[in-house]
Amino acid sequence: MIDKLNFNILIKVQFIYGGEIIMNREKRIAPEIVTNLRKDLINVPNVIRNCSGIRIYGKRIKSICYSTDIAIIRNIDADAVIAVYPFTPHPTITKAIIEAADVPVFSGVGGGLTQGNRSVNMSMFAEANGSLGVVVNAPTPKETIYDISQTIDIPIIGTITSEFTDIDEKIAAGVQILNVSGGKHTAHIVRMIRERYPLFPIMATGGPTEESIMETIEAGANAITYTPPSNGMLFSKKMQNYRAIEREDSNED
Repeated sequence: MIDKLNFNILIKVQFIYGGEIIMNREKRIAPEIVTNLRKDLINVPNVIRNCSGIRIYGKRIKSICYSTDIAIIRNIDADAVIAVYPFTPHPTITKAIIEAADVPVFSGVGGGLTQGNRSVNMSMFAEANGSLGVVVNAPTPKETIYDISQTIDIPIIGTITSEFTDIDEKIAAGVQILNVSGGKHTAHIVRMIRERYPLFPIMATGGPTEESIMETIEAGANAITYTPPSNGMLFSKKMQNYRAIEREDSNED
């Protein structure tokens, strides 16, 4: 039905448990606008919407695209981007990603090979160019984290790769959000952290399936980082479609 006052479309949703209706609720449906040129937009899994999100300076972020591919970043419906890569962070890369993205960006500033003053300077550069937060790698010394925290006014996101990471040390040094990336053990690590820190912001990798994403959310993750298909994988699908069209045209002739 139509709510004439708010001009919103309403649908009735029933919550069923054990074959019995336990709740009736009206859900508002947001209108969606997609042009013909943008119809191939990459959609993050809907299951991610079940997490609470992390509100940063008034922006609620639930889905985070893990990519440095500008073409992917411009064509995905994630709430934000986490831009980390296995090379020394460079201002040119940071600036290019921030300029290309139409959503907030969390910029990697090192912590492995890159530490100390360079990480601090990269953090200042990222903030000056519009990053919503900076990401430090798992090996980042607490001294570097502290120096960054005393220099910038955007959140520091600390990466957690195993259950053996000294989380207390990172938080004490200035980390404000935890980024759990523990492979198949991610949900376990999130659950362990959540037991110790009931309210601390946690983003985490969700894995390749809706089931693994939901497991991570139920473990306590507030936001999910999603790895989209690569450019090559997406182009491969397009090429298959092009070949099918050419085959049909050839048969018609």
